Amino acid sequence: MFYKIIRPIARFIVWVLNGHLHVHHKDRIPKGNYILVAPHRTWWEPILFALAASPMEFMFMAKKELFKNPVLRFILVHAHAFSVDRDNPGPSAIKIPVKGLRKSDLSLIIFPSGTRHSEELKSGAFVIAKMANKPLVPVVYQGPLTFKGLLKRQPLEVCFGDPIYIPRKEKVNKETTPALYHQLEEAWDKLDKEQNPSFHYIAK
Repeated sequence: MFYKIIRPIARFIVWVLNGHLHVHHKDRIPKGNYILVAPHRTWWEPILFALAASPMEFMFMAKKELFKNPVLRFILVHAHAFSVDRDNPGPSAIKIPVKGLRKSDLSLIIFPSGTRHSEELKSGAFVIAKMANKPLVPVVYQGPLTFKGLLKRQPLEVCFGDPIYIPRKEKVNKETTPALYHQLEEAWDKLDKEQNPSFHYIAK
């Protein structure tokens, strides 16, 4: 219920601040729940992705430090967030989302490319997909990378790609993860070029 309440509020805030959320190829999203995977470009991406993929509801990882504030903890928990130690992720970083994907209608947003993530979290998306038997859906964001750019009402572009399925017989380990990650990077690159061939992400 809380998620359904804050989603229109978030949509209104994005509209007031920018007003230009453009969603492309939403028809590529498969039926049922899935794992939305994206290269990490700015902190407001999870909000935009969740709005773009509505009415699907998402769970997502949040660093454990955010849960120390009781008010923020209440918001995060009721927005389907779960705590993860990004420096030393334990088994819960895999078990919680796998259980959520299996036992509920929630999907998952994850950023396996984030440089702040450990190697375990980088490969985690594939492990979760394999264990939960759910597809990975690549998605990219193109738009302002600073709050100043957001307020200048530069267009916000969200582009979804075709789902990636990990065969049931394929193993996910240190040997196979590089090839899987390369496939994901190629999907992101294809989406960037498809949406805007002149786009080049420059980290801020």
